Amino acid sequence: MNALTLTPAERQQIDQGAWFSRLSEPLRNDILQRAFVRRLPDETMLSHRGEPAEEWTAVAKGAVRVSSVSLAGKQISLTYVEPGTWFGDIALFDGLPRTHDAYAHGETTLLSVRKADFRALLQTHSELYDALLRLNCRRLRLMFDMIEDLNTRPLAARLAKQVLLLARSYGVQEGDEIRIGLQLAQEDLAQLLGASRQRVNQELKAFEREGAVRVEPTRLVVLSREKLLAAASR
Repeated sequence: MNALTLTPAERQQIDQGAWFSRLSEPLRNDILQRAFVRRLPDETMLSHRGEPAEEWTAVAKGAVRVSSVSLAGKQISLTYVEPGTWFGDIALFDGLPRTHDAYAHGETTLLSVRKADFRALLQTHSELYDALLRLNCRRLRLMFDMIEDLNTRPLAARLAKQVLLLARSYGVQEGDEIRIGLQLAQEDLAQLLGASRQRVNQELKAFEREGAVRVEPTRLVVLSREKLLAAASR
């Protein structure tokens, strides 16, 4: 890969990704040499459920919305893949089709490695097997945490935790405030939390009254991390 194909900010997101930054320098360089850059407008479909997996991908800018379709035919957002995160390796390992749809959320830059190059990396760097195993163990732990939260914690606590996670991944510090750069409607938040939009709206209004957040159209601004942390621990 020609490093100039990524902007400095995009390259920084890749280089500083929590998983990628822990790889050895030879492996990082080999991945980057085999990767290519894709810049996509909002709502571009990356892949759809049931199709064969052809690429391993990292987000360098923007986000990727992973979604499914309900029995009623409604599209449901399940998660948003943040900058610096690699995904798509599971289907390349097991050879099974993609399990969900994936769309660009906002203007998005991706760094992708084709399936043949991914397999070549595995053959050349045994380190990559261990690194991907650790990555998928972390994903599994997070999934168990999410299931536990969904079954044991009230919506207010889950919402506060989700807002804190969004602030960590997409937050822009503006004085004492943190503006979440990812554009999300309350319906999107509700889908992530397995709740109705009306209940999420009620909880956000309660957070506003407490001085924890400010709700703007399609944006959230964190006013007090401490108050959100307190709400998340209830």
